[in-house]
Amino acid sequence: MKRVVTSLKTKMLLLSIIPLIIVTVAITLISLNQARQLSEQEIQTFEENLLRSKRQELQHYVGLAMTSIAHVVAEAEPGDKVAEAEVRRILHSLTFGDDGYFFVYDKQGVNLVHPIQPELVGQNLSGLQDRNGKYVIRDLLQLAQEGGGFYRYIWRKPSKGDLEDKLSYVVQIPKLNWMMGTGLYIDDIANEVAATREKVTLNIRNTFFTVVAILAGTVIVIALVGLGINVHASQLADARLRQVAHRYVQFQVNQRRNFARELHDGINQLMVSVKFRIELARDKLQPQEAKAIAELDKGSEALNQAIQEVRRISHDLRPIQLDDLGLESALHSMADEFAERTGTDTKVRLELPEQRLPDDIEITLYRLTQEALTNIERHAEADAVDLHIWQDENLIWVEIRDDGQGFITHDKQGDGIGLLNMRERTELLSGHFSIRSKPGAGTLIRAGFSLL
Repeated sequence: MKRVVTSLKTKMLLLSIIPLIIVTVAITLISLNQARQLSEQEIQTFEENLLRSKRQELQHYVGLAMTSIAHVVAEAEPGDKVAEAEVRRILHSLTFGDDGYFFVYDKQGVNLVHPIQPELVGQNLSGLQDRNGKYVIRDLLQLAQEGGGFYRYIWRKPSKGDLEDKLSYVVQIPKLNWMMGTGLYIDDIANEVAATREKVTLNIRNTFFTVVAILAGTVIVIALVGLGINVHASQLADARLRQVAHRYVQFQVNQRRNFARELHDGINQLMVSVKFRIELARDKLQPQEAKAIAELDKGSEALNQAIQEVRRISHDLRPIQLDDLGLESALHSMADEFAERTGTDTKVRLELPEQRLPDDIEITLYRLTQEALTNIERHAEADAVDLHIWQDENLIWVEIRDDGQGFITHDKQGDGIGLLNMRERTELLSGHFSIRSKPGAGTLIRAGFSLL
């Protein structure tokens, strides 16, 4: 019953914790997913703002370049080679930063200005493709003819020598029919976006672990509180059960004591009186009435056996010595009878408290000792037996040790009827019972009872 109640309490505790875990995990996952989506939107906005800044910067550079060549273009005539050369010279000399320069192409795609890669000057690059398959120069010329615009492509970065993502802005130079532009490498934007995304991911991960830690702590606290409540309730139930068991055993002891007294002092005395009267009647008969005398002898013998049986039953119900002499004398008497009957070296060490133990504990200690000695006599073939009873704070302990042949211990279901009776008597008073035995190494039986 206690195990069923404990299982029910555990299920109730799990039913209260599991919904909390499910709801918390669901809310956490939804929140983290929303946070991830929001952070991604913010990262995209951040990237767009950086690109917008780069576009404004490119437009500013192109505007400055157009201003630098405006006076030359304004005075130039169609086909003016001098003016064209001056424009190429001015644009060739305009650079900014480590990787900033201006490039110029004619309408056929021939490179006219490229200060960073002079080997490209004079080459027709209209068929040039980047690694993404874009026709870079052809697309830039198209943008310039349409009034100018921005274009992203892959190009070699001078400071690194590697191919990087580049954003360019191109316009058409009036009169000369040339495409002029400049660009900025935006790998730094990609690095900043990647770093920002990594930080956001780390924050989300830390938030998730924090929530998990809080959830785990909450579950542990709830489990501990529930465990504490269960332990407290179990202790109260155990105490109540112990009280009920003590009252039941006490009631049983009193009933057996009264019944044993009735058998010993009532029925037994009547039977003894009848036996005396039979013997008296037999003595008054004449010797020639041999048949009557024989029948009376048989009746007296049967009555004597009945008297002995009544005394045995009375003793089994409640040893009269417990009431008349107390537990210590009753145990010494039992041990002396056992030693005399079996020839076994029997040592008795009784360290009982000054005041008498409760009746239920006294009778249980007596019966445990009686059952243990009976088992030793029947099965152990022991040469020595040690009986020890002592008090340890609020517990009273009994220990019976023998050096007999021992046996293989089993669980409760595997105990013999004697050991099972001893275990049940102990557990009825909420006591502690244990058996240690090995073949050839003797047996140790120990039981403890609370005095509270």
